[in-house]
Amino acid sequence: MTFDLDMIKALYAAMPGRIAKARKAVGKPLTLSEKILYSHLHSDQKLENFGRGKSYVDFAPDRVAMQDATAQMALLQFMSAGRPKVAVPSTVHCDHLIVAKTGAKDDLTAANNESKEVFDFLASVSNKYGIGFWKPGAGIIHQVVLENYAFPGGMMIGTDSHTVNAGGLGMVAIGVGGADAVDVMAGMAWELKFPKLIGVKLTGKLNGWTSAKDVILKVAGILTVKGGTGAIVEYFGEGATSMSCTGKGTISNMGAEIGATTSTFGYDESMSRYLVATGRADVAKLADKIKEHLTADPEVYENPEIYFDQVIEIDLSTLEPHLNGPFTPDLATPLSKLKDEAIKNGWPTKIEVGLIGSCTNSSYEDISRAASLAKQVADKGLKTKAEFTITPGSEQVRYTIERDGFINTFDRIGAKVFANACGPCIGMWNRVGADKKEKNTIVHSFNRNFQSRNDGNPNTFAFVGSPELVTALAIAGDLTFNPITDYLTNEHGEQVKLEAPTGDELPMKGFDVKDPGFQAPAKDGSKVKVSVSPTSDRLQLLAPFKAWEGTDLRGLRLLIKAKGKCTTDHISMAGKWLKYRGHLDNISNNLLIGATNYYNESINSVKNNLTGAYDEVPKVQRAYKAQGIGSIVVGDENYGEGSSREHAAMEPRHLGVRAILVKSFARIHETNLKKQGMLALTFANKADYDKIREDDVLDIIGLTNFAPEKQLELVLNHSDGSKESIMVNHTYNANQIEWFKAGSALNAMNAAKASAPKKKVVAKKKAVAKKVVKSAKKSSKPAAKKTAKKVVKKVAKKAAKKTTKPVAKKKAAKKVVKKVAKKKVVKKVTNKKVVKKAAKKSVKKVAKKKK
Repeated sequence: MTFDLDMIKALYAAMPGRIAKARKAVGKPLTLSEKILYSHLHSDQKLENFGRGKSYVDFAPDRVAMQDATAQMALLQFMSAGRPKVAVPSTVHCDHLIVAKTGAKDDLTAANNESKEVFDFLASVSNKYGIGFWKPGAGIIHQVVLENYAFPGGMMIGTDSHTVNAGGLGMVAIGVGGADAVDVMAGMAWELKFPKLIGVKLTGKLNGWTSAKDVILKVAGILTVKGGTGAIVEYFGEGATSMSCTGKGTISNMGAEIGATTSTFGYDESMSRYLVATGRADVAKLADKIKEHLTADPEVYENPEIYFDQVIEIDLSTLEPHLNGPFTPDLATPLSKLKDEAIKNGWPTKIEVGLIGSCTNSSYEDISRAASLAKQVADKGLKTKAEFTITPGSEQVRYTIERDGFINTFDRIGAKVFANACGPCIGMWNRVGADKKEKNTIVHSFNRNFQSRNDGNPNTFAFVGSPELVTALAIAGDLTFNPITDYLTNEHGEQVKLEAPTGDELPMKGFDVKDPGFQAPAKDGSKVKVSVSPTSDRLQLLAPFKAWEGTDLRGLRLLIKAKGKCTTDHISMAGKWLKYRGHLDNISNNLLIGATNYYNESINSVKNNLTGAYDEVPKVQRAYKAQGIGSIVVGDENYGEGSSREHAAMEPRHLGVRAILVKSFARIHETNLKKQGMLALTFANKADYDKIREDDVLDIIGLTNFAPEKQLELVLNHSDGSKESIMVNHTYNANQIEWFKAGSALNAMNAAKASAPKKKVVAKKKAVAKKVVKSAKKSSKPAAKKTAKKVVKKVAKKAAKKTTKPVAKKKAAKKVVKKVAKKKVVKKVTNKKVVKKAAKKSVKKVAKKKK
């Protein structure tokens, strides 16, 4: 089934013309990324040669996708936008609130019971506002989007950092916070700094044990977790076209781990095959007609150094399988060096659990290749040494792999199949024994492996690899095992070797599914009621944040000076806290509880400068809020790395934190802070991070003249009576400064909306007044100027009142009419009766038209 076909047709019809104009404006051949971006400029955005990494640009994305954890806050905000229906196709996917514990059936039943209130809320809001709803168990948002909504050349935003997965089908798909989603769903422009461009040229062809996952693991090792910040990564070359569409999706998905705005590939045969296989042959036919516009201009890939800001080249024929980690997705280790690195670094070599699936690697191809290894366990007389789990990405994939016998194959090695949901990837894993905090190793085919992320145990060493490598390591139970060179001892004491994995790109019998889990919205949602209980601990209606008080911020306390990596997981943990994603006050009790305090090297322990005692971060911040004292959070490099969760910005805002000052920000988090009316600041001199003391009182100076590219001053009032002053930078443009002044982007949007009707009424009054004066002139003969002025003013006022009810009596409107009437001096007039008669006739005509 194809969703939103008319929208795709309209875009494809307009793309060639838009690209031609953009090519002329830029003055050179275009990359694929540029073609998509320029084809999606908002109607109010002037076309020009935008500066990469410099120009703020307004875009009009084609669609919005939200997962259940972030959708709650996004839709609570959208309910305040005053629209009867979303302006663009939008969907909600219930995939985050399902805990992996015993198995798919029981876990799904438990989730439907525990989170019924939230699922019912999301379903009713979706039904009311025209949003497609994917029920719990339908699958993980990114896999479902790839199977149903992604299309070449499209532009999408989603309230999850791995929205970028859709780049596997040639989209520019970008992870955002809920406030950005609200803008687009409300029909407003979406603002993004025009990205820089990184080109990755892939030569050769994948073979043997190497998979698409190894490409992005290699790239992560090259660029690190922040090397892609502010950039789109565009893959091209013979290696790219030789790869499957879902393999491209895996690479795009993990682009979030290098901080990239998104990643994408040019349209090719693999995408066409995937569209046909997933029931969208009509989209493939449309794409084929404009395929030259769905990839870069030929000159770009012939001489990439000229057109990209950075170029990386990888030979797939010689690429080794990689395993990245522990604790960070960019610590890349080739398989041939894994044993030495494990021994050298003291990593636990016994593997406790191997986990495959997730939004990153749950395609039919992924599962079939892993199943080819699982089959060898029985065939070669082996026994799997580690626990083994599978998390299907969608009900369509799960149903199809069950039909084709793969689940039976996994059953024979003792595998556990979890629900079609995120599960262990995001910490929704009730792992037995994790509470003991024992040092151990797990391997998985997910995307992130931050400390404590998967099971809540800070001593779990998590490594990221391809599904086939994870399966092989789980079979061996040993981190030092190299399936390419090493042998295993089977149950009969024989030395056996695993053969390289094999699998089909797409199911030979086609995909199949009984109930995909989709629920279409009501055609007319005006009668649908959405209720939120005031006593609920899961959902809470939002109150607007307070506007800026108009002064510099003085007397701020230091809440925490975070040391080292501080991701959104550290700022607002997932796992058990996901249940409170719709209740801002409750979830704020996890604020920065995972961050390490610079001063005592402890987690969730900071000094309360009102009492001098150490306490948990949220408790200290609530104490400051109770006393009306603002605070500041100081952080290290790439602060806010990881998930798109805007709760990491809304929680400090809700509890009274006024500014976040760091060495550098991850893109999505910085935007989220701006959207919520926070000050997102960076050190002008990173060494000044060391100057901030634990008991400082801080002043932010210069806000009364807050302007783009103008530094602010931070005064450090030390407890010994001394002072220091440092300069801090920001990236706010004029529009974003208005968000800050209004208290949030949503406040600014509502204020603009409230003032819009007044402007419309005034405009109408002006038009009516002008027509009355014109009528008076036409029907007049020589007479006194004074008489003409009086008559015209009187009739103009009357006309304005008649045609602009119910706001006719407003003083501002009357002044406008008076001003217009005064300017029009009738020089020739016969008498009052003539003017009055003609003017009334005109007024009647105008009033009739206005109604």
